[in-house]
Amino acid sequence: MTDDLDQLLRSLHLRKIAEILDAELRKAEKDGLPFKKLLARLLRAEWQARQESALNWRIQQARMPEQWTLESFPFKRQTGVAQRDIRTLAELDFIAKAENIVFIGPTGVGKTGLACGLLLKALQNGYRGRFIRAQDLFDEMYASLADRSTRKLLNYLVRVDVLVIDEMGYLNLRPEQTNIFFKLMEERYKRHPTVITTNLNYDDWASFLGHKSLVDALLSRLRHQCHTIRIDGPTLRDPTG
Repeated sequence: MTDDLDQLLRSLHLRKIAEILDAELRKAEKDGLPFKKLLARLLRAEWQARQESALNWRIQQARMPEQWTLESFPFKRQTGVAQRDIRTLAELDFIAKAENIVFIGPTGVGKTGLACGLLLKALQNGYRGRFIRAQDLFDEMYASLADRSTRKLLNYLVRVDVLVIDEMGYLNLRPEQTNIFFKLMEERYKRHPTVITTNLNYDDWASFLGHKSLVDALLSRLRHQCHTIRIDGPTLRDPTG
């Protein structure tokens, strides 16, 4: 391949074709491959490379702690959750319908793993997502008050196709943080699904969010279109780890 051709391909952002062209030309000449089939092979390789690059970008932007998959989740060990229910959710109909998912259960039963597995499945299917621990979310909300970037933060979080909020529990919150969280959930309502993991039953949410009337309104929206999955099973964590 000439330098001019290489430069043209890279200028057109056909980097994968530039990378494999010489080898593919040799193979095509050896096999007597027609030009149309050669072109299709090159374009297919470019398309696959772009798909992989886009997926890697979405995974990076999602900021998952680990790339847990539903395929590797130990359903046989975790008898407190029905694999059938999770497989149904993995079909991702809940995204188009803006149906929330709340995993409730004690520490170590696999709530975060299941939430991340669903998030990864969404990313693999072209959706944009974000994983954030509840404490970090509320810290970002409080920090946004100082530089008046709350609206910018909300605009970003509201647009995310799948938002995973991990470890909602007994947090020490200021009223300003609670109000911003209510605003976030209100604006995502019927637009995009939110996946929440928590060790608290719904009746206990007012104890850390405060504002019982607002919490009632929040839960009314959250649970209106929602899959609540309670995991009452053994811990999956190694007790010696």
